[in-house]
Amino acid sequence: MSSHRLSKKGRYIAWATAGVVVIAGAGIAAQTSMAATAWPAQKTYTGRAFDTCTAPSLAAMKAWNTKFYGAAAVYIGGKNRGCAQPNLTKSWVKSVSSTGWKLIPLYVGAQPPCQKSANRERFTASTAASVGASNAKDAVAKASALGMKAGSPIYLNMESYDISDKACNDATLAYVRSFTRTLRNATYRAGLYGFSSSSARAVATAPNRTDLPGNLWYALWDKKNTTTTDWPWKPTQYTDHSRGHQYMVNSKEKRGGYTITVDRSAWDAPVAIIG
Repeated sequence: MSSHRLSKKGRYIAWATAGVVVIAGAGIAAQTSMAATAWPAQKTYTGRAFDTCTAPSLAAMKAWNTKFYGAAAVYIGGKNRGCAQPNLTKSWVKSVSSTGWKLIPLYVGAQPPCQKSANRERFTASTAASVGASNAKDAVAKASALGMKAGSPIYLNMESYDISDKACNDATLAYVRSFTRTLRNATYRAGLYGFSSSSARAVATAPNRTDLPGNLWYALWDKKNTTTTDWPWKPTQYTDHSRGHQYMVNSKEKRGGYTITVDRSAWDAPVAIIG
């Protein structure tokens, strides 16, 4: 997935380095530094989801609406996004949503200074907070322009990096906290996609929980369609419909005459509120 950031080559470099229910308050209690405003009810999807680099055509999405998947992640923006999005428009979002699809907004923001793969945008220890805020404002603008309303989640795509490098890890958490604060101030829910061995682990195990995302999407490619039995951290964490698990990658699948290579996720977390 993030896997889809930059290029397939970049994806392998990164690897080497390292139904629906509306719930009035779900996910908010676990989050801190929330803006003092009325939050829209969280829209939660529980089931199987997929992501692929370029949003499929509307015809492909209709053909794939077989109930095997109920949600699709879409890369809404970020300088490190690895592909063009000719199909991803406000009308596309409205159309696929009207056919029953749930959408998971994913933003490929700046990446850590110690990360090995190529990046169009990085942050440093001194710029982490400012870049995090700037990226989050852009993410909100992109989501809003697509018709993803306030109360929707935006998942920050954080690639693998060496979390044992304390300076790099501290800078990354500062960036993530700034991104999260800025989303919440705009009344968007914060999530993070990362690797169970690195970026997701850094967030899940950080002793200081202030301003960390309230939803965690972890990449653990064990081919197990679950968000519970293989959860790598404290079982009390992210329990309020706040987990996604990317369990399989590069799955070439054909449905209704359309073949797409996707990554699979087990999902029990917020999805976009479309309006």
